[in-house]
Amino acid sequence: MRIMIVTDQYPPMVGGVPTATHGLAVDFASRGHQVWVVAPSYGARDVRRLEHKVRIYRFSSFEWPTYEGLRIPFLPFMPVRNLIKRSDPDIIHIHSPIVLGNIAQILAGGLRKPVIATNHYLPINLSRSLISDPLIGKSISKVTYSYLVHFCNRCEYVTAPTKTALNLLYEHGLHAPAKAISNGINLAKFTPGERDAAILRRYNLPEERPLVIHVNRLSEEKRVNVLLDAAAKLKGKAHIVLVGTGPAEAELRTQVECLNIGDRVSFLGFVRDDDLLALRRSSDIFVIPSVADLQSISTMEAMACGLPVVAANAYALPELVHHEENGFLFQPGDSDEMACQLDLLLGDVELRKRMGQQSLKIVAAHDRVKVLDEWEELYRRLAIEFKEAKERRQQMRMIRKYQGYVPGGQQRMPLHSHIRHTGELTRDQPLKETVWRTQSGGIYAEDL
Repeated sequence: MRIMIVTDQYPPMVGGVPTATHGLAVDFASRGHQVWVVAPSYGARDVRRLEHKVRIYRFSSFEWPTYEGLRIPFLPFMPVRNLIKRSDPDIIHIHSPIVLGNIAQILAGGLRKPVIATNHYLPINLSRSLISDPLIGKSISKVTYSYLVHFCNRCEYVTAPTKTALNLLYEHGLHAPAKAISNGINLAKFTPGERDAAILRRYNLPEERPLVIHVNRLSEEKRVNVLLDAAAKLKGKAHIVLVGTGPAEAELRTQVECLNIGDRVSFLGFVRDDDLLALRRSSDIFVIPSVADLQSISTMEAMACGLPVVAANAYALPELVHHEENGFLFQPGDSDEMACQLDLLLGDVELRKRMGQQSLKIVAAHDRVKVLDEWEELYRRLAIEFKEAKERRQQMRMIRKYQGYVPGGQQRMPLHSHIRHTGELTRDQPLKETVWRTQSGGIYAEDL
């Protein structure tokens, strides 16, 4: 197939959406599909290159003021239109409903291309300070969802990575065909392993103490400050490992100093994939206090490495973390409850092992191979239905133009839903009796 992926977040940007979009692009290319990615550049020039068999087109952009690292392109209507016409994709898959996503959707309509939209966003992702404001927060959230749902309802199909994420769209008025499809992870890569003393020494981590690892963007909505408060209340001698960077890093470092827990917390910043896999395998517990995840890829990766998870009971995290099965859920923002749950796990090796085994069972449903098969089936079905609908429209034009026209000499003719049964449609071969029925969005008249 010929697949175009449109996203405002793509590597080298770090995060869940860049990971998901990059994974889809590379995996589809590896399966033999032709893949184009439309994304922002990191400067004032357009860039085109081939990476891992994926054709990447980046358009000049500027940085989004309220979200560090997010780039907004300068309305490249004509270049994107020319790219769509030249690449002639079977499907256009939009992952960002902002500038590039809007442009692609508008152009796809005129160029007769089917569009799938996947929503990865919550209003809090745009600006936590605005959403948390008691005066305007609800209004901004309502406007944001109105925009998201309006965008999604103009697409042929809509997906979200979890049932929770999809239900949020339904609650705000989604009526387009939709389903939940996981971002998925590579279960052949992410597996349990032995503790690696070398990797611990490389990052100056203690070898004799249990490790609690957190992998996420260091931003306000991820609530890492709650984890640090809990770290100060732990009775055990666990060491907290923070992997990631973000705008809240300076504030979090200050918090560590104020709490006097510098000997219990390590900021590792960006860690390359191979080292990160070894760090997960060398850790004892994964923790995620975020209140802004519609699906956490980092949590799934930790679960695939056999770790128990302590997570905030917020949005889609309970779909991955089943309370008292593969970990614990705590009330968002409650550092006391989090500390108690961590202490319980830290003090019971058998409990950690048992919950880690449950993590492996739960995450098996998110196998990347199964997810890619699901995407391919959806892409093919939509492409075929879109092509058939296009052929029906062409036949309707012929029927309107030539009153006696019967497409292909067939007894069954596709009819537009608003055309009434008149003799004009079958003037040469009048129908004795007509049955109307709906199938794949069309209405047919069948000669009995």
